[in-house]
Amino acid sequence: MNGKTHLIAGLAVAAAVFPSAALAQVKPGATAADVGLYTGPDRQQRLIEGAKKEGELSIYTSAQSDDMGVLVAAYEKKYGVRVSVWRASSEKVLQRAVAEARAGRHTMDLAETNGPEMESMHREKILQVVQSPYLAELIPQALRPHGEWVGTRLNVFAQAYNTKAVRKQDLPKRWEDLLDPKWKGKLGIEQEDSDWLAGVMGEIGEAKGTKLFKEIVAKNGISVRKGHTLLTQLVVSGEIPLALTVYNYKAEQLKGKGAPIDWFSIGTAIARPNGIGVARRAPHPHAAVLFYDFEISEEGQRILAQRDFVPTSKKIDTPLNKMPLKFVDARVTLDEYDKWVKLYEDLFGKGQ
Repeated sequence: MNGKTHLIAGLAVAAAVFPSAALAQVKPGATAADVGLYTGPDRQQRLIEGAKKEGELSIYTSAQSDDMGVLVAAYEKKYGVRVSVWRASSEKVLQRAVAEARAGRHTMDLAETNGPEMESMHREKILQVVQSPYLAELIPQALRPHGEWVGTRLNVFAQAYNTKAVRKQDLPKRWEDLLDPKWKGKLGIEQEDSDWLAGVMGEIGEAKGTKLFKEIVAKNGISVRKGHTLLTQLVVSGEIPLALTVYNYKAEQLKGKGAPIDWFSIGTAIARPNGIGVARRAPHPHAAVLFYDFEISEEGQRILAQRDFVPTSKKIDTPLNKMPLKFVDARVTLDEYDKWVKLYEDLFGKGQ
């Protein structure tokens, strides 16, 4: 046997004895496409080895710091990769991602924010398809036809009330009940929930809904506030006894801490997936795809459920899994964006 034959034979023996080591070869200079589309048997080993070599990860998110912090801490502890998080509103996450991509400045590895903004990043060709084995475990509404982002949890729009200011037996059962004079000066709504409005109009009819909400605002008024967390806190303080569009998880979190708040739904609750996507030009592609997998895996989804989110994994059971929900399609929301934003402002105003 010559030297070359000895070398080949030696590699074959190594592969047989140490299959993981032989398979898990990290491609130097690998792109997000190389990593995201790879489906070989050593996929997980490649991701872990590559992520450890990269050593860091950059996430742009609109999630609250304490919520994202728990997920990030678990990932860092498990894989030894340092994560930096830039947090802003979903609109600003989108704006920064688009501005940096157009300028050729690629610092974002992952975007983690609201569905419509994720869909906008897809249209801007910022995101990369990821063929994760965990996609099969998610509900159909979490998956996008193009595969460039995936729903990790649901933002369920709910109505919330201050339990000291409003009795449970007095809660409205229909939207028409909000015409009652007892709600005068007690109602609040978030400033930019046009996608919620689109979902509600799909349930009760656009003509009927437009007339009804105009009458409610004319008779009883409505306080329009920027930010779901702020709106929920104003319910807790009693400044807004009844809010029409809070995220159920935030009300549930505060309720769990003993705050005087509870939530309910008038009619079918409107749900919108929040998602995650790997940047097409991610500087740390292995770490990015590894986090993507981690968040939609059963382990990551359980962490979200413990924070009172509604995870998209079929393996996680929550009370909302059995609750009827109407899903707002991010694609439709974008295509009809101007229409619903204008109607929302016409009905409720621009707020504070």
